[in-house]
Amino acid sequence: QVQLVESGGGLVQAGGSLRLSCAASGRTFLSYAISYTMGWFRQAPGKEREFVAAISWGGGTTYADSVKGRFTSSRDDAKNTVYLQMNRLMPEDTAVYYCTAGTNGGSTRTYDYPHWGQGTQVTVSS
Repeated sequence: QVQLVESGGGLVQAGGSLRLSCAASGRTFLSYAISYTMGWFRQAPGKEREFVAAISWGGGTTYADSVKGRFTSSRDDAKNTVYLQMNRLMPEDTAVYYCTAGTNGGSTRTYDYPHWGQGTQVTVSS
């Protein structure tokens, strides 16, 4: 099985920064960690869930155009943890952010990620 636990959300003013963390665990994940791409998605009220970023366990990254240059995904293999550093936050970044895991080679599609965390709220005030 695969468990994902996000943390680090909160309220921040526009232009500020937050760092989200996602701790992965579970026997399946630990056995096949190098096969997993870790993704970040977000969902704002009244909107569809959208791709934000993905990082393979080899370190390759993919970003949505809306966050390129502002968000950075990284991972700590020893801790089985991935991070999403979010800088220059804007009110339109307000959403629930979800950590995901899938063996999909860096997909940006929600259905390629079978494992999801519970989500963490990020609110950016103007």
